[in-house]
Amino acid sequence: MEQANHSNWVERSLQHVWHPCTQMQHHESVPLIPVSHGRGAWLYDMDGKRYLDAISSWWVNLFGHANPRINAELKDQLDKLEHAMLAGFTHAPVVELSEKLAALTGGALGHCFYASDGASAVEIALKMSFHAWRNGGQTDKQEFICVQGSYHGETVGALAVTDVSLFREAYGPMLQRAHVVASPDARLAQEGETAVDVALRAAADLERVLQQRAGKIAAVIIEPLVQCATGMAMHDPVYLRRLRALCDQYQVHLIADEIAVGCGRTGTFFACEAAQIWPDFLCLSKGISGGYLPLSLVMSTDAVYQAFYDADVRRGFLHSHSYTGNPLACRAALATLAIFEDEQVLEKNRAKAQALRAALSGLEGDARVRHLRQQGMILAFDAVVDDAAKAATFSRRFFAAGLQQELLLRPIGRSVYLMPPYILDAEEIALLATKTIQVFEQVMA
Repeated sequence: MEQANHSNWVERSLQHVWHPCTQMQHHESVPLIPVSHGRGAWLYDMDGKRYLDAISSWWVNLFGHANPRINAELKDQLDKLEHAMLAGFTHAPVVELSEKLAALTGGALGHCFYASDGASAVEIALKMSFHAWRNGGQTDKQEFICVQGSYHGETVGALAVTDVSLFREAYGPMLQRAHVVASPDARLAQEGETAVDVALRAAADLERVLQQRAGKIAAVIIEPLVQCATGMAMHDPVYLRRLRALCDQYQVHLIADEIAVGCGRTGTFFACEAAQIWPDFLCLSKGISGGYLPLSLVMSTDAVYQAFYDADVRRGFLHSHSYTGNPLACRAALATLAIFEDEQVLEKNRAKAQALRAALSGLEGDARVRHLRQQGMILAFDAVVDDAAKAATFSRRFFAAGLQQELLLRPIGRSVYLMPPYILDAEEIALLATKTIQVFEQVMA
């Protein structure tokens, strides 16, 4: 029945579903794919055509669609507890998940506050920082710093620390703007500069603002190692080490937004581990539940937690979400962490990352390709498109051409990136690389 109604589902969706991050008129020319089911790294439409999910369904799916191990855990949880409010109650999945995550930081971040999506986690971290300083008597600390080109979500608070004009321009009058400092993006290297030089130059710009606004800044927020939504901008870990030192020097909180780059994406489970530093707040979402259910959380230090621990209810952190700490989502996250632990995922990912880079080595030296770069299981390159009209439509044309080649890729502007699930085998890695190059050739032609 589903196959017979392929076009019917598309028409009904276009009539009634307002799709995210989409100019709906574009679907007059760009296909809308009605998904029937998923298996492993593949999605299948209602005509039976398959698509290699090379972007993990917006960076969330770590271990494939319909993963048997996660499925089994969720089925077991369904017969026990689907949801209960977390105010005044608790349950085993949220306790066990919090304990395991805290242990992964060696106890440095021992407290977890839960929400449902990444933007909410960012807002929680911003509010916690502001309120913690207020509880400590430093009421002038009300300002935030973000990095040029950063993306932290699209709710009003998260947009205030987002520097992507496409998302922010329409809502500018609603926002309390953050200070924007130079990006450590290694692509900004001037002649003779290294990635380390760019990172240190960006850190110096941050210090300038910290000096100018001394006593006013509550927190700095950063996407560690990779600024994803600005085109997979990658930076050297020295930036994070310098950032941690500056935040300590000027008594400013450090917020690490690891919503996209956490859970093994950059090579270590937490991206901050690459720099051997811990932030004051660490935001997780996307992959933490294996791509199964909405779940986000903010991990914080004991010092932050103690700033709210008081008999006075007004000094408590009174933020809440109806589905905070949902047992099903937490159980999916526990299954995800178990797979990491039992199947040596991080070690295997290092080999898969090398294989993926080798399979795309044909792009090296291509005059139409700039900044071929990689951080763990994230690989990206920038297409050289001189024609302004073609550059403006590059992403949509690449997406449409990819679907014709059974490939789900969604470039950011002219930045083509691969962020596949961790379960790819050697044949799928080779197929992904071959088809990516084929689509690139087709679109550039």
